[in-house]
Amino acid sequence: MKQGALATVWLEVQADLHEPDLIWQLAILAGCLLLALLGESLLRRQQTGEGRVAELGRGGLKRITFPVLALLLVLLARSVADDWIRVGLFSLAVPLLASLAVIRAVFYILRVSLVGATWLVPFERVFALLVWGVVALHIVGLLPEVIAVIESVTFSAGKQKLNLWHVLQGLVAVLATVLAALWMSSAIEARLNKAVGLDNNLRMVFARLTKALLILLAVLIVLPQVGIDLTTLSIFGGALGVGLGFGLQKIASNYVSGFIILLDNSIRIGNTISVGADRGEVTRITTRYTVLRSLGGVEALVPNELLVGSVVQNESYSDPQVRIALPVQVAYDSDLERAMTIMATAAAAQARVLVDPAPAVLLREFADSGINLELAFWIADPQNGTGQLCSDINLAIWREFKQAGISIPFPQREVRILKEAVHE
Repeated sequence: MKQGALATVWLEVQADLHEPDLIWQLAILAGCLLLALLGESLLRRQQTGEGRVAELGRGGLKRITFPVLALLLVLLARSVADDWIRVGLFSLAVPLLASLAVIRAVFYILRVSLVGATWLVPFERVFALLVWGVVALHIVGLLPEVIAVIESVTFSAGKQKLNLWHVLQGLVAVLATVLAALWMSSAIEARLNKAVGLDNNLRMVFARLTKALLILLAVLIVLPQVGIDLTTLSIFGGALGVGLGFGLQKIASNYVSGFIILLDNSIRIGNTISVGADRGEVTRITTRYTVLRSLGGVEALVPNELLVGSVVQNESYSDPQVRIALPVQVAYDSDLERAMTIMATAAAAQARVLVDPAPAVLLREFADSGINLELAFWIADPQNGTGQLCSDINLAIWREFKQAGISIPFPQREVRILKEAVHE
């Protein structure tokens, strides 16, 4: 709708405020809105399909059914009532309902594409208010004057002179292109997730690189189109580089290390690793840190720089099977063969202990207080922990030792006092 037509609509609305037809217009508009709400409710009840496509269709209809039905009903009512009452309010409602339908459709697409983006909900409200404000200024004919006032605010950025209107245009253009880039990256990520034979870490790397490159490309393309010279940002770029080199050195190192971890596939989600004093299952790998969840439920955020620059014990890097060693000491007068058989049997009785390789008992050392034995066995699920398993095996060994008369010694010291003979 052109500016002249919108100005005419505003004049008609002002004239309608003094006419008795205003009550009829309000009543018909209210009836159109109620019928639109009723039609939306009936349409939702008829949606019984299943599957992803049907779900997306239902979600889209929920978003745009009301404004589209209301818009159609208002257009129909305006054409019918134009012969016997004034229709200024109808013409004013048409652009508002149309803009509402477009806003809801666009943001529904963004919500589907950007899953988990909670900032879209408040941003949609702010964006809708801004759009309606611009439409209102356009209708009343004040938009050119407002733009002129904004253009009068000028400032310099290096050798280039800018005004506030150019900056606002640039921000809107950047916002639109960034949202489009996010939508495209989300679509590419969905395709990557469906790719067969592609490692999960590579999916994450490609998805993040795609998102970063698309956002950067969108900004580089749109800024010159609105008259902003990118060379004016060279000073800012140099300052940012100095900041990364000094103040943000650790952060930059963590980000680079994160991409290295994702690319070389040395640590994957689901691996059980130990780094320093932290041990747990890898539940998430970001570009800055890796999340380790211990058996106690505590999650440790380990900087990626630490994972790249130090020794990491990965219990499931190439083979999830792990060897566990339990030390046991028996007295010197014990039946060693019987004790070693009891220990091996206690380990083999546990469901988590592998049959192949079979549990084995080794004689490690003749110590001061007893003979040191070592029970060695293998498990294939180290992510479930070994504390309870070792406790069950130790308890079974202790019970069998008691029945077999095998004692577990404790440190002892024998003190002898020698008394010299006294000769007179």
